[in-house]
Amino acid sequence: MPARELLKFSTPRDPAQLAAFINLRVLNPEHAHWRRGIEAAVIYAREHGDLKGPFTYRVPGGDDQAVEAEGWPVSLAGFPLGQWIADNRRFYARGDMDEDRIEQLEKLGMVWSHFNVAWEEGLAVARGWAAEAGHLLAPLDATFQGYRVGIWLKNARAAARKAADIEQRRAEGLPVESSAGALSAERREQLDEIDPSWCPAWLVEWQWAFHLTRLHLDEGGALPTSPGDVVRQGEDLGRWVRAQRLGFDKLTGVQQWMLEQVLGIEPANEDEKPKPRRTQADKWAMNYEAAKQFYEREGHLRVPRKHVERIVGEDQEERELRLGAWIGNQRSRATALSPERVEQLSAIGMRWS
Repeated sequence: MPARELLKFSTPRDPAQLAAFINLRVLNPEHAHWRRGIEAAVIYAREHGDLKGPFTYRVPGGDDQAVEAEGWPVSLAGFPLGQWIADNRRFYARGDMDEDRIEQLEKLGMVWSHFNVAWEEGLAVARGWAAEAGHLLAPLDATFQGYRVGIWLKNARAAARKAADIEQRRAEGLPVESSAGALSAERREQLDEIDPSWCPAWLVEWQWAFHLTRLHLDEGGALPTSPGDVVRQGEDLGRWVRAQRLGFDKLTGVQQWMLEQVLGIEPANEDEKPKPRRTQADKWAMNYEAAKQFYEREGHLRVPRKHVERIVGEDQEERELRLGAWIGNQRSRATALSPERVEQLSAIGMRWS
């Protein structure tokens, strides 16, 4: 109710609302945002009996008549009461709230530290995020109406995995020290109802890319197979699909089934897979074979510095190796070579000085 209405003696007034008005505007003036919040809290508490409203709750908006028809003054239309209540809980927890404000809110049924209230706040935000995004795979830095929903979901997944670990230990007859911090079955079901894939057994990033690829296909797009083909919400789907095909054997059976049956992604053929990089040991062995070939042909290992030796490897590919430079390098770092390598080179005529 606007202030001018409260001051009209011919207008019926709510005693609690009038007391809050006098305290805030006459006896103890406060910041406008606090004043609007406490005014909204008085009305909400009168209707609901407490201040356990969800984080996403806002005072009804719209035209003036519609707002007043729902029992709210026009001056409060659209006020984010749920967020205002949550902010005050945080201020209270940090010790940053004045005693008079604490007393005012407690008279309205404020609950300062209540796990169920915090859960309901997060759940309401999760529903809001999923309604906009179409899923519940929010990244860690995701926020919704100022609420850090990404971190909330991360904590919920950790609690769900702890619950699953406890259940597994009990099934195996192993002791369970404590179930504190484990997600209850009821809360797991609440999140499952929003998005059954909210807590995958694998990395959330994998599920996120899978979801985006499925959306792309559902909208009639072709399966991207190369980096840069399709980029959606910052995710290079072509690069992801290529990585799944090349690393198919490293995925779980469920992931493989999802890729094949839902997205139509098949594992890469052997000829598509990149050749493994040669290690330093492989390169040394290849140069040694070139040196051995030179020795067997020339009868010595006095290789000119610029000499290039051609050899055929085990893969039947011909390679050109800068044997002269390699021999010079082995000679200059002889003290760093292993005794086995020194012996191998000495056996084919290596001159160390």
